Amino acid sequence: MTADKTHYLAFDLGAESGRAILRHFDGQRLELEEIHRFANGPVRVGDSLFWDVLSMWTEIKAGLRKASHLYSGEIASLGLDTWGVDYALLAADDQLIGNPYHCRNHRTDGMMEAVFRKAAREEIYATTGIQFMQLNTLYQMFAMVAANSPHLTMAKTFLTMPDLFNFWFTGRKANEFTITTTTQCYNPRSQDWAWELLHKLDIPTHIFQQIVPPGTVLDTLLPSVAAETGSQHIPVVAPACHDTGCAVASVPVANPDYIYLSSGTWSLMGIEVDEPIINTERLAYEITNEGGVGGKFRFLKNIMGMWLLQECRREWARQGMSYSYDDLTHLAAASPSFGPLVVPADSVFLAPGEMSSRIADFCRRTGQEPPHGEGAVARCIFESLAMEYRWVAERLEALRGRRLPTIHIIGGGSRNTLLNQLTANATNRTVVAGPVEATAIGNVLLQAQALGHLASLGEARAVVKRSFDVGDYHPKETEAWDDAYERYLRIRPSSPPAQTQGSSTDVPKTLTTHPK
Repeated sequence: MTADKTHYLAFDLGAESGRAILRHFDGQRLELEEIHRFANGPVRVGDSLFWDVLSMWTEIKAGLRKASHLYSGEIASLGLDTWGVDYALLAADDQLIGNPYHCRNHRTDGMMEAVFRKAAREEIYATTGIQFMQLNTLYQMFAMVAANSPHLTMAKTFLTMPDLFNFWFTGRKANEFTITTTTQCYNPRSQDWAWELLHKLDIPTHIFQQIVPPGTVLDTLLPSVAAETGSQHIPVVAPACHDTGCAVASVPVANPDYIYLSSGTWSLMGIEVDEPIINTERLAYEITNEGGVGGKFRFLKNIMGMWLLQECRREWARQGMSYSYDDLTHLAAASPSFGPLVVPADSVFLAPGEMSSRIADFCRRTGQEPPHGEGAVARCIFESLAMEYRWVAERLEALRGRRLPTIHIIGGGSRNTLLNQLTANATNRTVVAGPVEATAIGNVLLQAQALGHLASLGEARAVVKRSFDVGDYHPKETEAWDDAYERYLRIRPSSPPAQTQGSSTDVPKTLTTHPK
């Protein structure tokens, strides 16, 4: 490898953009080189939202072509990760059946209630341990059942989004563990698909594939893909194919008493546990158990994060006001603090479009004066997210049974110094921000482990600590934030109270389960 460095190629696809990133590893430190970036987002056709997977595949190959040109014959492996829950169906001839739906498509409206008429909410949680959101794969699949979709009748293969691209890379059909657990179709007790639940909902079971653990070397590039991109027969690794699984793998910690917060379109906030925590008494918390790496589970809450600001920004751009995220952060910092608050978890904010109007409507509905102006709207979003982070942190502490004094923020949102400080203030915890490129870093580290270049997750995290700087934020104005939090609790839907910090009486019984 060039200059005694090993080169790994990571593809990281998010809800707004995709990237091809080369990581160079000299045995001690990682260096980053972004070689390709492309826009990504839903495509509306009529009343439906779809993913343009053929465009994504074209851009992925363009990134591979650039990497192969820069480091011909020197790329050790490649790995790809994406968001969770969305999927594609293949016919018997392995051709794509239709355009994969976007998870925010309205076809899942009412599907959770329809599913609960066939399988009780408590039964589904006891089986899967996954948070209830109408965009989960389970409800997307049931929407096809309810509509008697011919696509479902034709289907022979189910692949999540990263599984689809891995199939197109290698010809191998497999469902990677971390992305599989996001579907709410996986049973951690049996360490397999939730066959009984799928049967009960009339979802065809023959379409699901073998579940493989993170860090699996799937195969080398197909000759046709290698020829088209000018590549060698590069090994293709399924890292943690769920982007948050990769991101959490990169958190530079050794002490387990911390909370991670992967900040992007979604904010995913949680703790790492050796066993999933599945307790029906905690259903109201709607905290989820998603697959992690190194035999861990990610016990976390999915929070609609920067999605609210992203949608406002798109809305304002359509009105002729073009703001960068830095612009909006500066406007928010200049706006008065402790203004109106919204609950990011409210389903009214799930769909795209007219987000600032929905924020104003929520404020009026809860007896608050709506924010006026773009800066005040952004400030409302940031302070509301900080409040929700506190709410989740308190529940995680109660379930862990001890104080968790540090929040590690990773991902693109860790650049937002204002939100980082607001989070420290609201939660009364130290916030450590970084690394920014957590997902791509974790992707590469898991490739390195798969190839035997790193021995363990602990060794991989030590590499992150040596390679990247982080920022510390300490709480300020905590009494004022306590008062604001009381106001937030009055508008947030009722839920079980968090127990006293440090109490051991609130820790639920867990299941001893590990991925195959």
